Amino acid sequence: MTTENLNMSTMATPQSGKVSFNMAAAVGNTKTHATMTNKVDGVRHVENGKLILKNLNFFYGKFQGLQDINVSFPDRQVTAMIGPSGCGKSTLLRTINRIYSLYPGQRAEGEIVMDGLNLLGKEVDLNQVRAKIGMVFQKPTPFPMSIYDNIAFGVKLYENLSKADLDERVEWALTKGAIWNEVKDKLKQAGTALSGGQQQRLCIARSIAVKPDVILFDEPTSALDPLSTLKIEELIHELKSEFTVVIVTHNMQQAARVSDYTAYMYLGKMVEFDHTNVIFTMPDKKETEDYITGRFG
Repeated sequence: MTTENLNMSTMATPQSGKVSFNMAAAVGNTKTHATMTNKVDGVRHVENGKLILKNLNFFYGKFQGLQDINVSFPDRQVTAMIGPSGCGKSTLLRTINRIYSLYPGQRAEGEIVMDGLNLLGKEVDLNQVRAKIGMVFQKPTPFPMSIYDNIAFGVKLYENLSKADLDERVEWALTKGAIWNEVKDKLKQAGTALSGGQQQRLCIARSIAVKPDVILFDEPTSALDPLSTLKIEELIHELKSEFTVVIVTHNMQQAARVSDYTAYMYLGKMVEFDHTNVIFTMPDKKETEDYITGRFG
């Protein structure tokens, strides 16, 4: 990814009944080896997706936050989740990661299948789920410990590594998180002493350290300055070579820049899912077009 990706139109406009959007280099990022099937009610399904959601429903007590979600997230691709506040994007991430299990009264129904295993099954080890599906939140959440221990903490929970191997893993994760060169001489410094952008990359490195298959990002740049945002976007672009990435964002330009696929959600439902260039230039659903063009949202 280059800085030319930032030189995109700041507004989508209707044209000939479809959406006109200056995708710049983002269209070129939508190439994929995933096998696609025809769309069903706005959702294009991916064969052999890394994460397969089947008839997924989620409830906060009696309130239903997700309704009959059926979608497959492609392996080693970036999927952007867009939609107005309260539409269920973050709820979907927390359901996939099983974070909701920490809160009484919240429940999910249906299936979330990864590598043939239903992650909603009673026999599933939640700690293993969260190791395989990492999550990065809107606000940086470094642990109140050193930079080194921020990375090593999770690794120690799942693996019994020698000191040399643990040192190597910490360096590997910080390198993958694009922050090693900035912190390699101050690993004993508190993670909370870093800048906001550095803290977020530290949190990304922490997720990477346990070698997950999937990384979920919940508006990871909403609290960051433009330069820090660019670094995170470049990092996400690099991470998809090894990880399946799902990112929630309210920034349409960001969704176009970083993603291969885009999902539009509204009122807890998956309205449309397709290649990003299709969603931003030729969406099937009028609701999608209205949201992207700013007529609704």
